[in-house]
Amino acid sequence: MQQELLFKVLVIGDLGVGKTSIIKRYVHQIFSQHYRATIGVDFALKVLQWDNDTVIRLQLWDIAGQERYGNMTRVYYREAVGALVVFDVTRASTFDAVLKWKDDLDSKVTLNHGRPVPAVLLANKSDQLGSQQPKLDSFCRENGFVGWFETSAKENTNIEEATRCLVEHILNNEESPVVERDPGSLVLSGYTNTAKDHLNCSTCVKW
Repeated sequence: MQQELLFKVLVIGDLGVGKTSIIKRYVHQIFSQHYRATIGVDFALKVLQWDNDTVIRLQLWDIAGQERYGNMTRVYYREAVGALVVFDVTRASTFDAVLKWKDDLDSKVTLNHGRPVPAVLLANKSDQLGSQQPKLDSFCRENGFVGWFETSAKENTNIEEATRCLVEHILNNEESPVVERDPGSLVLSGYTNTAKDHLNCSTCVKW
């Protein structure tokens, strides 16, 4: 019997970095230059046939860029098991804000065993700028990100790969709570992925 797992994943970062565009590209395979700014929070669902025995339902929470300054993020973050933290490679201020978002995340949600939820850093709008790799490798190691990817919602670059990397880290946690239980679904506990599931990508780092 197939098991269905439901994971709540946050997509966070400053206003205008492309969070909504990344989600729309990932879930619906569409891109537009003209999304309105998200107010509060928005939701999307992506269903993955992870392997022959596992279906994963990713509940993606698109958190508005200005919300870090409000009091609602604790409510929005509750029961999340992973996060994509996004910045815009063409705007240095959005990279400067990354650690503030990460600190906010770590202070408001942890896994059952007390560790921070896995977070993958997305250097978005990479179609507009050259490689960021040397700086981001050490930055992610020093600041607790499980990996990073240059992404482009416009060109559909690395969005699937980044999300797969995050899901692998969620699955590798010994006690990842399922957000809610549907009839017939199983609670994830102690699940570890097999070697064949591992994505051998240089930026998906196993610290």
